[in-house]
Amino acid sequence: MNDAVLLKKEDGVAVVTLNRPDKLNSVTAEIRAGLRERMDDACKDDEVKVIVLTGAGRGFCAGADMDGLADTSQGKSREEISPEERDYAKNNVEGFDGGFSYFPTLPKPVIAAINGPAAGVGFIMALYCDIRFAKESAIFTSAFSKRGLIAEWGVGWILPRLVGIARANDVLFSARRISANEATEMGIVNKTFKDEEFENEVMTYAKELAKSVSPRSIRIMKEQIYNAQKETIEENLKSSMTAMLESFDSEDFKEGVSHYIEKREPKFTGK
Repeated sequence: MNDAVLLKKEDGVAVVTLNRPDKLNSVTAEIRAGLRERMDDACKDDEVKVIVLTGAGRGFCAGADMDGLADTSQGKSREEISPEERDYAKNNVEGFDGGFSYFPTLPKPVIAAINGPAAGVGFIMALYCDIRFAKESAIFTSAFSKRGLIAEWGVGWILPRLVGIARANDVLFSARRISANEATEMGIVNKTFKDEEFENEVMTYAKELAKSVSPRSIRIMKEQIYNAQKETIEENLKSSMTAMLESFDSEDFKEGVSHYIEKREPKFTGK
């Protein structure tokens, strides 16, 4: 078992934890493979409705392991990602198969619980999560321009969609440190919480999603939202109409109406 990334389940929520606290959870091949494995495990588990991604210790993810970058800068071979490792598309979202951009293809919502520094590839990892919460003390930086690198792993695609082109240029060109509060103002983070309340607030939100909403609805909504980034308005209207009509025949639609009328907690099946 890969102990570089941990998984625990609680009330319908899978908490996936990057586990190199002594290195601020910097990314190695083991971390990357372990993360895909844990995400796959969570997606296959019918008891899991929501995935929370976080880091062990005081950091979320400090980016690529610097020893590995040092090797690459000296001309040593770069690790290739096999086709098998890329094969993590779990729903009908196409084209999101590199780096950490497979998160949008997962059929369950992925919440980034950013408990500390998110830098470089760790910053990108957070961006590809569906929802991002951060501790007030968390900081963000792209870091790439200060390492002689470029906008890696599709960050030039995802970041402008969250914050706009001008702000994305600032974040990527300067590689400056961004506070959690500024990140929230920009649209990088959905909400910040006081450090001492952070874990409880994130888990409360995640458990409420797991308990109260239709897994099928979330799965289809994710497909719609990410596919819409490549669709025309006409294509999106057509596909959303088809999905709406299909939802009328779903078990979750019937349960959604029934539990509301009967004034009870829902029992969604995801079907």
